Amino acid sequence: MVFNKEMARFAVGVIGNFISLVLFLSPLPTFVRIWKKKSVEQFSPAPYLATFVNCGLWVLYGIPLVHPHSILVVTINGTGLAIEVVYLTLFLLYSERNKRMKVSLIIVGEIIFLASLAIIVLTLVQTHKKRSTIVGSICIAGNILMYASPLAVMKLVITSKSVEFMPFFLSLFSVLNGVSWTTYALIRLDAFILVPNSMGTALGLAQLLLYAMYYKSTKRQNAERQAQGEMGLPEKTVSGVAQKKMSNNARI
Repeated sequence: MVFNKEMARFAVGVIGNFISLVLFLSPLPTFVRIWKKKSVEQFSPAPYLATFVNCGLWVLYGIPLVHPHSILVVTINGTGLAIEVVYLTLFLLYSERNKRMKVSLIIVGEIIFLASLAIIVLTLVQTHKKRSTIVGSICIAGNILMYASPLAVMKLVITSKSVEFMPFFLSLFSVLNGVSWTTYALIRLDAFILVPNSMGTALGLAQLLLYAMYYKSTKRQNAERQAQGEMGLPEKTVSGVAQKKMSNNARI
């Protein structure tokens, strides 16, 4: 029975790793757009800053010196940490100076926090249980922060009635990720994984609800902008032709 439970937990963990990887990669279209336009526009850095520190916390939680037998936690969060470094680098590259400075300071602060926590826990705390409790409790806060980070974007969605700057796949895989890791934590109860991921599932569902509510209005706004752009082009062309004719008449 124990063997079956462990096998089921491992299988769910593998599925959770795959979904988490897709979640980490889901902002790729956003960053392709940023790279092409050479601007971050109104995209918020909050989800990527929150995910960066969250992955760092879970890597620390999953190492054998803190919480043994958590290899799946370490592998996926280590991968996520590397991916977030790439995202944040691109964000800094194409941000305005003021935003770049602000984001840079936050990143430095997060790195100092992670390094300090690791040193304190590994040198001053002697047992696995105490280390797991300390780091796991902080991980709960970090995970909730990651899942709640799109709240600023959700506010923008409500005020603008547009989901243009709230990536759909990021919201969808946040829900799937929350469900998979909640299941993983329930098979062999791990409150540190269960609490934040169950809350993350609820927050992800709220994002999907907003997406459903404002999807049509977003399409309507985009169509109106496109129509205005198409109308403005002939006017500009006609105006240019008129100015050219006037210039020629003046010369005559």
